[in-house]
Amino acid sequence: MYDDLIVLGAGPAGLAAGQYAGRAGVRVRVLEKGPSGGQMSDTFMVENYPGVGPIAGAELAALMEEQAVKFGAVITRAEVSSVRRDEQGFSLRTDSGTEYKCRALIVALGASPTKLGIPGESEFTGKGVSYCAICDAPFYRDREVAVVGGGDSAVEESVYLARFVSAVHIIHRRDRLRAIREIQEKAFREPKIQIHWSHIPVAILGKDGVEAIRIRSVKDGSEKDLPVYGVFFYVGLRPNSLEGLADLVKTDERGFIITDENMGCGIPGLFAAGDVRAKRLRQIATAVGDGALAANMAQQYLESL
Repeated sequence: MYDDLIVLGAGPAGLAAGQYAGRAGVRVRVLEKGPSGGQMSDTFMVENYPGVGPIAGAELAALMEEQAVKFGAVITRAEVSSVRRDEQGFSLRTDSGTEYKCRALIVALGASPTKLGIPGESEFTGKGVSYCAICDAPFYRDREVAVVGGGDSAVEESVYLARFVSAVHIIHRRDRLRAIREIQEKAFREPKIQIHWSHIPVAILGKDGVEAIRIRSVKDGSEKDLPVYGVFFYVGLRPNSLEGLADLVKTDERGFIITDENMGCGIPGLFAAGDVRAKRLRQIATAVGDGALAANMAQQYLESL
């Protein structure tokens, strides 16, 4: 049996698409392998979503899911491994072998943290290396940690970490932060935060867990080891994908899906929304807007069949 519409992913884009499609009377299923919310759920506090907040990211995700279900979206927990076109639309197969079919598809798979690939990063993932402060901060109570990055996420999560740890070392390759001014000012006011300007990480050191991070000056090449028990990476995002998707969409040089202004991917019935798209700004508000528009265009497409 074909669903009218399947939405791949239950982040803010996917949940918004599910809500708008369901409210319009479209038979819509949202497929998500984990908890709803995507990266939003890992955000300690959301302060810039219009009309709401400050609110915990996980709480906002729960509210979005509740609203999507209220309007008729069916949330199904499943890990999709591949997607392909078929005679009537699209066919999606899960790791367990279950197959879902739909006439229209919205890809809202989101994005995941980029890994630097330096020595020790993969070896100590889960043993001191983390990509989620809200998940792991309590494990480092009264200890020193490092944060790699200088954007909004890196600086905001550094402020959050300061609630638990004895010191936060921000490692940033530039001589100024890229985070918005409001977030920077919070960091500058926090006495536990020390910023190591113009440095990059070159190795994570330790035996059974993280014991230090080795950093190098981009100006003179000198290196030093900082004794820390945890390292949190915030150095960018990579789009999530799955088998067969690359055959259906066009992407930019980093793999993000290129769409038209109506979220279309160049194939009838196929749309993309949220952080998986090639776009300038990745925020909850822009993801929700993408999802709403994608759902509206999917509805129009289904009505044309």
